[in-house]
Amino acid sequence: MNKATTLIAVVDDETSVCKALKRLLRSMGFAVETFISGDNFLQSLRDHVPHCVVLDLHMPGVNGFDVQVRLASAGVRVPVIVITGYDTDESRERVLEAGAAAYLRKPIDDRSLLDAIASALGKEAESP
Repeated sequence: MNKATTLIAVVDDETSVCKALKRLLRSMGFAVETFISGDNFLQSLRDHVPHCVVLDLHMPGVNGFDVQVRLASAGVRVPVIVITGYDTDESRERVLEAGAAAYLRKPIDDRSLLDAIASALGKEAESP
């Protein structure tokens, strides 16, 4: 799988975060889709499943925890990298126990995110 055909879904209710992550990931050669709600992302799965999901934890309505549960109950196996501005030990434990590939605190460090995606995709990290 080459990067240009590797689809990364970014799910975050902050449009500025979506835009910044889309710009970063596209600059690294990935195809990127952004969603401003967990519900919008879940609906998109009817059409296609991304190769990796960057998922905000705290969103109104369907939050990151809900998305993780729904992915698992639907049998959708996709690596999830959780990002949050509200870091707690409980949140970290909960998402990692639910199978998240990584847990990163906002503001997101570009290198940490790229390394987490590379790891989740089973590739060695590539330098920007």
